[in-house]
Amino acid sequence: MTTITDTTSGRTDSTANGSANGSANGTATRGQYRRPDAADRRTAGSGGAPVGRVSVAVYAEDLILQTGMIHQLRVRPEIELLPEAEADRAQVSLVVVDMVDEPTVQLLHRLQRNTSTRTGLVVGFFESGALQTMIECGVAAVLRRGEADQDRLVHLVRAMANGEGVLPGDLLGKLLDHVSSLQRTVLDPRGLTLSTLTAREAEMIRLVSEGCDTAEIAQKTSYSERTVKNVLHEVATRLELRNRAHAVGYAMRHGLI
Repeated sequence: MTTITDTTSGRTDSTANGSANGSANGTATRGQYRRPDAADRRTAGSGGAPVGRVSVAVYAEDLILQTGMIHQLRVRPEIELLPEAEADRAQVSLVVVDMVDEPTVQLLHRLQRNTSTRTGLVVGFFESGALQTMIECGVAAVLRRGEADQDRLVHLVRAMANGEGVLPGDLLGKLLDHVSSLQRTVLDPRGLTLSTLTAREAEMIRLVSEGCDTAEIAQKTSYSERTVKNVLHEVATRLELRNRAHAVGYAMRHGLI
């Protein structure tokens, strides 16, 4: 089994330009994502993963981080560590770094373009300003390296493979604060919400669900009947809904009303 380093772009940048000496002596300088050496490849399994195993590609910025992650994951039967040539088919991509710097952001953006994988970040130091970067890069889970024992790593991998997100409690709190601030300062002044419906659209569909006709909705919302018809038609067209009953069903299934 092996770890995988940055394979998504062929690494013609920092690895090609700056790590020739580091590759020769088995080390990698900071910010250069190390490729597996021959010894790593010899330990990789050649067969497919048994049912229930999660395929994982690991991207580590230096040999020490790489070795530590291999040691943690290679003994777990739930995990299939992929060789470099197969990294693109990984269900989960783990990025292991000291901190979220520019090379890390570039790597995260490259992984984001691979829609078949979900990206987790195992990081030594997570600055508060990195939360927005994490969101923009599509990171699904974060684990601090000081807490990254074997069981937590496996839990992280399996959760991501199941479509879940994992965050430390303090980062989850910051994320909720961030979303609340976005709603309050950006969306509310424009009459928008984080859902697929505006506040006005959600209110009109709610009234439809209560049996109100166009005239009654217009009276309750203080809009003209023409506006009510236009709003409901726009919702149906945008969301490809057949009629008002379909719109009510959609809104209820998605928790929008």
